[in-house]
Amino acid sequence: MGFCGDFKIEVILLGDHVTPLFTGIRRNMEDTAGSNPQSLGFTEKLKSWLSWSWTYVCFIWFGMVLIMIYVLWSPLKLQETLTSASVFLNTLTPKFYVALTGTSSLISGLILIFEWWYFRKYGTSFIEQVSVSHLRPLLGGVESSSTTGLFASVNGEAEPRPSVSECKVWRNPLNLFRGAEYNRYTWVTGKEPLTYYDMNLSAQDHQTFFTGDTPQLRPEDAVMQKAWRERNPQARIRAAYQAIEMNQECAAAYVLLAEEEATTITEAERLFKKALIIAGKDINLLVYIKRRMAMCARKLGRIKEAVKMMRDLMKEFPLLGMLNIHENLLEALLELQAYADVQAVLAKYDDISLPKSATICYTSALLKARAVSDKFSPEAASRRGLSTAEMNAVEAIHRAVEFNPHVPKYLLEMKSLILPPEHILKRGDSEAVAYAFFHLQHWKRAEGALNLLHCTWEGTFRIIPYPLEKGHLFYPYPGCTETADRELLPSFHEVSVYPKKELPFFILFTAGLCSFTAMLAMLTHQFPELMGVFAKAFFSTLFAPLGFFADKMESFMPSSFWHQLTRI
Repeated sequence: MGFCGDFKIEVILLGDHVTPLFTGIRRNMEDTAGSNPQSLGFTEKLKSWLSWSWTYVCFIWFGMVLIMIYVLWSPLKLQETLTSASVFLNTLTPKFYVALTGTSSLISGLILIFEWWYFRKYGTSFIEQVSVSHLRPLLGGVESSSTTGLFASVNGEAEPRPSVSECKVWRNPLNLFRGAEYNRYTWVTGKEPLTYYDMNLSAQDHQTFFTGDTPQLRPEDAVMQKAWRERNPQARIRAAYQAIEMNQECAAAYVLLAEEEATTITEAERLFKKALIIAGKDINLLVYIKRRMAMCARKLGRIKEAVKMMRDLMKEFPLLGMLNIHENLLEALLELQAYADVQAVLAKYDDISLPKSATICYTSALLKARAVSDKFSPEAASRRGLSTAEMNAVEAIHRAVEFNPHVPKYLLEMKSLILPPEHILKRGDSEAVAYAFFHLQHWKRAEGALNLLHCTWEGTFRIIPYPLEKGHLFYPYPGCTETADRELLPSFHEVSVYPKKELPFFILFTAGLCSFTAMLAMLTHQFPELMGVFAKAFFSTLFAPLGFFADKMESFMPSSFWHQLTRI
């Protein structure tokens, strides 16, 4: 995928989601490790020795260096060298020091600009990353490979799971239509709402989903397989028409035309109905088409019809829960304000043994907030305390915010929304965008719900243990969401990052160095004589401990001892 670690990961499509695998990488590492055990053992011993020596012997090395300098002071004529160097430095004009400090300030400023750009783009310091990648192994650093999963077990204990599950990318259950919605945004703004990475995942989804049950691909199916891989939308549409010319009953071709060529939802619905008639018994096609037809009905205002279609689909194919059709149903029921039916769906899917999502957690919080939000007042609550219902609502909000901390800023309109991507990362900014895009109107409809969210959501972060190695109700927040969301969301969107990263040390260091050297250059230019006196006093003070150490060594050691050492 390109977002878990510093290497590319192969992806295998399982139904409607993407699962990254480390199998090939792990096998290659094992083969490399087993090919030359002797060299590996020597390398490990060398690293261990370097780590030990760096940790415990650095002070001894420093002392030995000082002794060697003192011993070789006379043979190497270091005193004369220092004297000639000081004479040379004294002959330099203040303009030289202005140029020196100005150049230092310029170089550190350029490094600062690069570091800041790299941090804004990749979320880390370039110098720090290079140091960790190349120096940490030599110094005996060990990266922690133990990670935890996303959801707690029934007894509350952590169940070890591979870290790849934290960065699993899921198909957005409410993804928009490219021709009728995404392309319209592009025509108006000139911006591409989808990334190539996101569209490539969709192409792989369609290739896997619409392959068909036949053991051998038909000619039109082979054309459609190629059509999904085309980058150019017009090339995809031409390939779909080519498949229809080969076989008038190629349902997958009509699906592509409904998704990409239809410029209105009504036209897309007409093409989906035509595809449904000729889909036959292909379960994947039937489920996909019926779901998109239900979404068309929802967008066209026939909400009760859409709810019936979704319920029938879930009843007809109960084993396809991974498609998350219940999230489409929840959104439609909220639009109908059928809150009792919403609660019934949540009772089935908001279970500790089932995967969570922002839709599940925040819809549960909305229902509980709606029961008390119309009469909620922060001033009154601070005087009398929270009632049981208010406490339940606040706890539900805290639970939702812990699962996905990016959502509240979109619901409270503290951060601008964009069109949701076709794939989302659970607990990430992409999921927050997708949820808020469709559910903001439902929060606004519940009187006082957003006010209650505004008053209570930040309290979640006082409950979560710090540092974030531990979670409260869920497993610790995964650290890979920022990189994955940058792949899924367009470049013009500012990705929300949690926890908020502090500026790396090297950015602060280069900023301080740039400011300090620029100040020195300005002061040296304005007050050359005063800065010369200050520099002499500074260096005299700096080297005073070294002179004191040399005097003590001379008084402690007999002169004959130093004479014999110099002769050696």
